[in-house]
Amino acid sequence: MTRPQMLIIAASLAFAGTAFAAQPAPGAVLDASNPFAKPSALPFNYPAFDKIKDEHFLPAYAAGMREQLREVAGIANNLKAPTFENTIVAMERSGQMLSRVSAVFSNLQTANTNDRLDAVDREMSPKLAAHNDAIYLNPKLFKRVETLHAKRDKLGLDAEAKFLLERYYKEFVRAGAKLSAADKEKLKAYNGQIASLQSEFSQRVLKEANASALVLNTRDELAGLSEAEITAAAGEAKKRGLDGKYVITIANTTIQAPLASLTNRSVRERLQAASMNRGSRGGEFDTRELVLKLAKLRAERATLLGYPNYAAYSQELETAQNPAAVNKLLAELAKPAVNNARREAGEIQKIIDAQKGGFQVAAHDWAFYTDKVRAAQYNFDENQLRPYFELNNVLVNGVFFAATKEFGITFKERKDLPVYDPDVRTFDVIDADGKQLAIFIFDPYARANKQGGAWMNEYVSQSHLLGRHPVVGNHLNIPKPPAGEPTLMTYDEVRTAFHEFGHALHGMFSNVKYPHFSGTNVPRDFVEYPSQVNEMWAIWPEVLANYAKHYKTGEAMPKALLDKVVASKKFNMGFVTTEYLAASLLDQRWHQLTPSQIPTDVLAFEAKSLKDAGVDFAPVPPRYRSTYFSHSMNGGYSAGYYAYLWSEKLDADTVEWFKENGGLSRKNGDHFRKTLLSRGGTTEAMNLFRDFRGRDPIIEPLLERRGLTAN
Repeated sequence: MTRPQMLIIAASLAFAGTAFAAQPAPGAVLDASNPFAKPSALPFNYPAFDKIKDEHFLPAYAAGMREQLREVAGIANNLKAPTFENTIVAMERSGQMLSRVSAVFSNLQTANTNDRLDAVDREMSPKLAAHNDAIYLNPKLFKRVETLHAKRDKLGLDAEAKFLLERYYKEFVRAGAKLSAADKEKLKAYNGQIASLQSEFSQRVLKEANASALVLNTRDELAGLSEAEITAAAGEAKKRGLDGKYVITIANTTIQAPLASLTNRSVRERLQAASMNRGSRGGEFDTRELVLKLAKLRAERATLLGYPNYAAYSQELETAQNPAAVNKLLAELAKPAVNNARREAGEIQKIIDAQKGGFQVAAHDWAFYTDKVRAAQYNFDENQLRPYFELNNVLVNGVFFAATKEFGITFKERKDLPVYDPDVRTFDVIDADGKQLAIFIFDPYARANKQGGAWMNEYVSQSHLLGRHPVVGNHLNIPKPPAGEPTLMTYDEVRTAFHEFGHALHGMFSNVKYPHFSGTNVPRDFVEYPSQVNEMWAIWPEVLANYAKHYKTGEAMPKALLDKVVASKKFNMGFVTTEYLAASLLDQRWHQLTPSQIPTDVLAFEAKSLKDAGVDFAPVPPRYRSTYFSHSMNGGYSAGYYAYLWSEKLDADTVEWFKENGGLSRKNGDHFRKTLLSRGGTTEAMNLFRDFRGRDPIIEPLLERRGLTAN
């Protein structure tokens, strides 16, 4: 899967990523047999997946919310004058039971859901929003925070503590703490409705993807796919009770991977239509009314809080800071990206015409003929790579090897920890000093009950205050081959594995006191930066030579083939950039509306938005259409999908720093870890970049990488 990938960061529902205290408050009513009643006894509080049942979540949520509200009431009603310790630190220690259950539930509900977990999600989403409001809209609690904030320069706080106090104050204000009583009630209603709609949107998107799978009657229609892929399609059909037929499943992006191989143009067209029509074809999984309701409610909520639109609210604490900066970046790249895409379409059209195809290139043709253009220009077919990209080799001798060379950390697989699916693997992560640093969970395969995309999450976040060590997971969506067959990855899947492990490193290297700042709790337009940097090692010669070996013979990938991979890095970047920009622009258009500007027709608004932005090039549709744009609509990256490109500016500049300073080495890795990866959100994000790089970022490396310098 090409960039951007999906990222999900474990977050507390009350304090934006806060982990919580190690012991529950007295009086929490939860049966001792419930595995969430106390911290897991497994190493690093690793979740006891073998003991956790679906029926445990609702009572644990209820008890966890009661516990935290009692703790917060104790803080708010404390008769002693507010201090940093009895207010801010006390809040950091609160809600540990709720943290345990919410971390496990949110991760399982995306990676291994079922109807019962979906029902829990629908029930809990508005309740958790209300719980969040009960904390942030508590006037006595806010008064204590406000009092401390007013005299923050006189409290003798260290830099991390002072920044924590400032963050709490901003978050309370942004959550509505200064609103009138009547407006607070309006806000609570908005929050509950938005939470419910986001939950419903996510569930419909997953169910619609399953319902939209392409059913084929004959093996001939699958011409071009490998034997393993055909066998998998037959197996999927059998699972659905369609013996003798074939089923191609739908991934979350608009362009589907089989389009690159299917030789039957009619089948490609049907697959593309099935993908693009998701959520807009009527029926129980249609999402159009949810898109309109979410856009309106978010706009109304932002207006109530004093912002011109939701994007202005959302981006205030990001490194971009405001929609004008985001719009400027996207607009600067739109024209050259589309120009490049049109040139690429011209190259594809030449091949179609030479073959007397008699048609104009369309979206469902792009991937298929792009491989032919690549073969013509570089004498290189991406399928040549797959025998050299066997999953375990990529993970152990590629991803892990690079991390060992860069940071000195090592990995030891363990079989004794329980997992929620048999294909999930776990590893102890050992630091260079021999001490255990973290536990890493690896979940590589696609499943019908797993959200699409790829992401990193945290089951336990690091904190010196709470004595906690990280437990982090990476989730990919690689098609699982038939039993006995090797898992051979595409280059995009390899790059995705390195990308997501960059997030994992960010979480594992966290070295902060307060859980509020742990690991990846940084602005959304900064969080993708370290993960994108880690992608560079996928084709770094020393790393590639260690893992890119033929799965049958063990022979290394020929240098000539590697040279072609490197030479073709800018190939098809017009398409890649345009599809991403189109989705990013849609995300901004929806979230820069005022309440009175909300349209009535989702698809018409989408078409006009793309045309107005100059990215309405039919052969290159948006990476996600509004009706299945989970990043934008389910709350994770709402008004923030631009973040990948914003982060890539920092990433491209950082890659140049590594090259200038000798590449893959412990010295460079230790500097990156000390100045940036270990510091979480303890200061403004751009301060971290400056500490690492020694200056502000420049855009030229990004333009060069994406082949946009000639436009």
